[in-house]
Amino acid sequence: MLSIKTKLAMVTVCVCSAVAFAQKPSEYNLPGKQYPQINADRTVTFQVDAPQAQSVAVDLGGRHQMTRNDAGLWEYTTAPQTPGFHFYAIVIDGKKMPDPSTQQFFGSGIWQSGIEVPELCVGFYRQKDVPHGQVINQKYTSKLTGQERVCNVYVPAGYDNDAKRYPVLYLLHGAGEDETGWPSQGKAANIMDNLIEEGAAVPMIVVMDHGVATIPGIDSRNMFDFTAYEKVVMEELIPMIDRTYRTLTDRDNRAICGLSLGGFQSWTIAMNNRDKFAWIGGFSGSGKGPGTTADLYDESLDKDFKFLFISTGTKESPQMYATVKNFHDILVSKGVRHVFYQSEGTDHEWLTWRRSLYRFAPMLFK
Repeated sequence: MLSIKTKLAMVTVCVCSAVAFAQKPSEYNLPGKQYPQINADRTVTFQVDAPQAQSVAVDLGGRHQMTRNDAGLWEYTTAPQTPGFHFYAIVIDGKKMPDPSTQQFFGSGIWQSGIEVPELCVGFYRQKDVPHGQVINQKYTSKLTGQERVCNVYVPAGYDNDAKRYPVLYLLHGAGEDETGWPSQGKAANIMDNLIEEGAAVPMIVVMDHGVATIPGIDSRNMFDFTAYEKVVMEELIPMIDRTYRTLTDRDNRAICGLSLGGFQSWTIAMNNRDKFAWIGGFSGSGKGPGTTADLYDESLDKDFKFLFISTGTKESPQMYATVKNFHDILVSKGVRHVFYQSEGTDHEWLTWRRSLYRFAPMLFK
């Protein structure tokens, strides 16, 4: 039985007001690099050593011109930033590039720099002193695409020390991202480690695949036509995972969810393969695409699935928010039981999706 503390943590995420904390280098800085610095008021200070440059800017929600400081380094301090993960780039004499002082992350189809602005009273996605699972970079051959593919597979702590079999969650990324999104920006392993240690989530395997596939003879120009990727998932990915890992292979022990485009993929794939999945989630994207109509859904969803989940951030664009909210309204009108979660104060961003995974994963396989 969950403690009162754990139950409360499952229904609310504390979003702190600005509270002082120690100024420190960004957690994504390369060894020995002191900048970017995350400041006590959630502003961020950037420094760039570019002595020959005529102009240097930071591209973070718009371009911000840097100025030379007394040491001759280009410097800029932002306005206070919202908590969570932010992509950014450095622009030197008009050329946009990653910050050479930081790690890089894949998003919007390119490798970029990133910063993490702390959420002061929230620890569910932080690395804690708990048993840690592993994230395995798993390669597999796709005969359908004629290519080598790769996915990242989270196995829970203790996986190598027992012989038990585990349920599987297929966790999909969004458009312009890849299989590195959830393990890095999404902090999926930390979230799962902490939930499992608390007893809030069942120990499970989490598969984070590269969610794009091109198959000869299948038109892939419509980004909401998931025919090719669905074939890879059903005919190659799932069989490979079941051969390679100790999985429970029945539908009751298989779930799928994703963010944005991955949310639409998840709902489409699961609804087309009701004998293979019993649990569906969509974060900032749900249903069979933005043009979802009510006639695609009926009370059979209650019979065919154990749990349905959709979510959105309250500060998402009006179009994106409406897409998810309208789908929620369709399910309500059809009498379909589901959970609709709204992440307070967040946009189409990783904090929305971390919070969504934190709520979705504890509901699975119970």
